[in-house]
Amino acid sequence: MGFGHIQQRRLSDDIVEQLERMILEGTLKAGERLPAERAFAEQFGVSRPSLREAIQKLAAKGLLVSRQGGGNYVAESLGSTFSDPLLHLLESNPEAQRDLLEFRHTLEGSCAFYAAQRATELDHQRLREAFEALQTCYASEGKVGRAEEGAADARFHLAIAEASHNAVLLHTIRGLFDLLKRNVVTNIGGMYALRGETRNMLMQQHSELYHAIVEGRAEQAREISNRHIHYVQEVLAEGLQEAQRVARAERRQGI
Repeated sequence: MGFGHIQQRRLSDDIVEQLERMILEGTLKAGERLPAERAFAEQFGVSRPSLREAIQKLAAKGLLVSRQGGGNYVAESLGSTFSDPLLHLLESNPEAQRDLLEFRHTLEGSCAFYAAQRATELDHQRLREAFEALQTCYASEGKVGRAEEGAADARFHLAIAEASHNAVLLHTIRGLFDLLKRNVVTNIGGMYALRGETRNMLMQQHSELYHAIVEGRAEQAREISNRHIHYVQEVLAEGLQEAQRVARAERRQGI
């Protein structure tokens, strides 16, 4: 019986595996610059030639980008689910906004469920920071713009996705981050005008969601997340119906 030669594993392959794991779990983010080669090699405890070889392999896979004289970066396009032109198209289409809310209903409920089950102490710390930043925005009514509040809201939901420890959910949310942020900004502007209690309702819902996750109440976390999105859908549907009634009345006035 003949035996094939066992291929000796190269050190650069181990480095590639480690970096790929860091990208997949979200430790290295799209567009993030890697440490300088010397410092990075010291962190890994490897030679610079081995690290350089690993970076070249990852660049060939499209995961890293090397810039002449500017270092190495995680690819900017990594996880970009939608291009900018499509973002604008989705923003301006009411039906697409409805579709996004339906998608968020499914996605964020799962993130909340798994985050409640799997979040570590460090995840809890990041969640608390994101939650407190959002609460600060709510408390600064009239002093904080819609864009800043929308970004804080989106970052809170991103922190939940990170705490879910599900790579597919995390990178889906990251790929949708800009769209999610703009969707929140669009929604809250209309919702605040429609219902006076909206700000307090959103504060309460986010508070309940945060506490359910950090207390490990997975089913409740998912239910609260779903209830939050349902509330947004309900208020926006009322606004759309009101706009349609106004449009009909104006058309009749013109007859």
